[in-house]
Amino acid sequence: MDFFDKTGKMAIGSRLRLLTGKVTDDSAELYKLYDFELVPKWFPVFFVLSEGAALPITEIALQIGHTQPSVTKIVKEMTKGGLVRAGLKSSDKRRNLVGLTSKGKQLAEKIKLQYQDVEAAVEQIENQSSFPLWEAIKEWEVLLGQKSLLTRVIEQKKLRESKDVVIVPFEPKFKQAFKELNVQWISQYFEMEAADYKALDNPESYIINKGGKILVALYQGQVVGVCALIRMDDPNYDFEMAKMAVLPEARGRRIGRLLGTAIIETAKKAGAKKLYLESNTLLKPAINLYYKLGFKKIPGGHSPYKRADIHMELDLMQQKG
Repeated sequence: MDFFDKTGKMAIGSRLRLLTGKVTDDSAELYKLYDFELVPKWFPVFFVLSEGAALPITEIALQIGHTQPSVTKIVKEMTKGGLVRAGLKSSDKRRNLVGLTSKGKQLAEKIKLQYQDVEAAVEQIENQSSFPLWEAIKEWEVLLGQKSLLTRVIEQKKLRESKDVVIVPFEPKFKQAFKELNVQWISQYFEMEAADYKALDNPESYIINKGGKILVALYQGQVVGVCALIRMDDPNYDFEMAKMAVLPEARGRRIGRLLGTAIIETAKKAGAKKLYLESNTLLKPAINLYYKLGFKKIPGGHSPYKRADIHMELDLMQQKG
């Protein structure tokens, strides 16, 4: 169809609904053809009950993948149609069950011939088609069960937006944003400490003038993330990666990874051999990011921050190898 050629895969819902509509309309006509008093949407419930004993609504819903309210509504309609009876008691009299009436059981026997004809017709379509639709549907169900279409679209949206993030060097105009982003996350989880104010109130004198760097992430001109590379007076390490913060509403766009990667590249260009960082294990997403960037946990040392309970390092010489 021209419409779907134009829309492409983004109209998958509309196309599936159209196809489902065609099959459902034919299903209604099929029941008339065989003179069966059955409605297409009743079929899953009818089929499960036709296999044997009466079942509770919760079990029917579980088997056919419907919600309990949906099954309850269908059962009420089928009860009016004389095909099922609700309120049956289980052997222990603790559960209410739904089962086929004598009319429903008779239909269950008669409909087997229709099953054969429909099965043969569907197989004919499959034999004429280039792609095994039935197997594809099963695979799609598994894949969407693992990760929904909505989740996948959200991921793609964030990935696309991350491509528009620009990493730039620190300028005085970014000083307030550098402080505010860090104060925001520190205050959310911990308490601001003297060492925080020293770095955030005077980034030029405390970080940049001592040979460090500050990088800023911009998205559509707005500051959405910051990270610092602080020169260390330590024979084991050249710099500390610190003060990484991302705007809460911008999280998920890989900004932390972009900043971390840029900081590491900046350190390499400065001739650094090892980087150090310290954090808190409460910040699981941040810790996971550091591991992905190549940092490894090391025994703890002295820290000016009370909140620091994990210490990590990155051997840049090994990375180059």
